[in-house]
Amino acid sequence: MRTLLLTAALTLLTTAAAAPFKFVALGDMPYKLPDDYARFEALIGEVNRLQPAFTLHVGDIKSGSTPCSDENFQKVKAEFGMFQAPLVYTPGDNEWTDCHREKAGKYDPLERLAKVRELFFTGMGNRSFGQTPLTLTRQPELPENSRWTYQNVVFGTVHVVGSNNGMERTNASVAEYFTRNAANVAWIKATFAEAKANNAPAVVLGFQADLFYGAPFLLTDPGLRDTLTTLAAEAKAYGKPVLLIQGDSHVLVIDRPLTEAGANTSAGQTLASPVLRHVTRLQVMGEAEVGAVEVTVDTDTPGVFGFRPVYSR
Repeated sequence: MRTLLLTAALTLLTTAAAAPFKFVALGDMPYKLPDDYARFEALIGEVNRLQPAFTLHVGDIKSGSTPCSDENFQKVKAEFGMFQAPLVYTPGDNEWTDCHREKAGKYDPLERLAKVRELFFTGMGNRSFGQTPLTLTRQPELPENSRWTYQNVVFGTVHVVGSNNGMERTNASVAEYFTRNAANVAWIKATFAEAKANNAPAVVLGFQADLFYGAPFLLTDPGLRDTLTTLAAEAKAYGKPVLLIQGDSHVLVIDRPLTEAGANTSAGQTLASPVLRHVTRLQVMGEAEVGAVEVTVDTDTPGVFGFRPVYSR
């Protein structure tokens, strides 16, 4: 009898904790500076009106042709404080890997990476941005990698960016890539391990890079391969709904491009590898299209995730 009562109580608790909720995903904005500051702030106002559980920004807080200055970073950090609900942010390539470009100010990318970590992560402790911050678990090796649980769903961010994930140009950049890549792979595995240990009904991971750029005709960049194959292996073993949220390509896309082998291409030919149909990719809009996506999470429905574009009024 005690076992039956305990089972019933746990069932009730699980049911109560699985209530549907909504969060917002966005990225690649504000892009054209200073013109897009006002547009971004108008969008923030619309997000606040929706009252999501939290918002996830998947990087690129400026264009690759905008100076990577402390002032531009500080301005967007101040705008992050305008979100009433929690805001979780993961960096994009335009914040550091592309800062060597002349229009971006000809900065040292690794120096800018250190500055991004200092401004946006090191001083934040375990708190997210927003006026009512979340408490996050941060990876000691990469403080920008975070994880949190909401209504039993496990969320995480991984510092994976475009421009070949920083694996280019100089020996120092390549060395940085290998260190960060190893930490990223470990973080992805740890996130799925936590989800399995807690019997989580779904996993959501956010990052900046378009892992499927050029598919199905081109190979994925070498700097993204480990991320892609790790996600494929872990998602397959997990077996429950997974949502991957990324920016980078600026066009709203909702699809299922991940296969058991990772990417769906090899030397321009489609691999004979099954699609992981429980894995959905949300690519948020961005750049000129200043908008966001409201994601509904209902673990009692087969697909779990629903999507609605959001624009400022």
